[in-house]
Amino acid sequence: MLDSYLRPVIDPPLNRAGRGLAARGVTADGITLGGLALGLLAAALIWADAPLWAVVPLLLSRLLDGLDGAVARATERTDFGGFLDIWCDFAFYGAIPLAFALRMPPDAVAAAFLLFSFYLSGTAFLGFAIVAEKRGISTDRQGIKSLYYSAGLLEGTETILFLVLVCLVPDWFAPLAWTFGALCIVSAAARVLNARHMLR
Repeated sequence: MLDSYLRPVIDPPLNRAGRGLAARGVTADGITLGGLALGLLAAALIWADAPLWAVVPLLLSRLLDGLDGAVARATERTDFGGFLDIWCDFAFYGAIPLAFALRMPPDAVAAAFLLFSFYLSGTAFLGFAIVAEKRGISTDRQGIKSLYYSAGLLEGTETILFLVLVCLVPDWFAPLAWTFGALCIVSAAARVLNARHMLR
């Protein structure tokens, strides 16, 4: 919901940084993998019962997730780069709830529900992107992307804010996960209804 409002604010500085990194020979794929490494470090810190320490690598991971696209736009956008970016995103978004489940087994059911909600939202997102590509449907409301980004109640910005919040108040993980997961399911349902409207 917030992504389309933030893009005009964050894209210009990201694009400037991307051009600077590209001029120094930094590759978009390298930044993508660096972002995943930082995200997995954040997950490892949560598992090690240090969720407050996880906030910094978590945020740096998401910064790199924005920079990889900026570098790609400054050099060359590739299909593999777009694939690698979305795969690493889903690996990150799966690792954090798993880390909370491993950190505190009583939270495992809430973490499983959160992962289920991510799964529903992600498949609605990716499934529509595949059909949109087939039909030549495109949008740049969420910035220039390798695939169609369908808007939703919860998008990247809201998810990052949620993950930071549960790191700051880890004892509240379970109720927050149940709440956020329920909203993810609402968002997924809205994407399915939107797909039904657009693809008929």
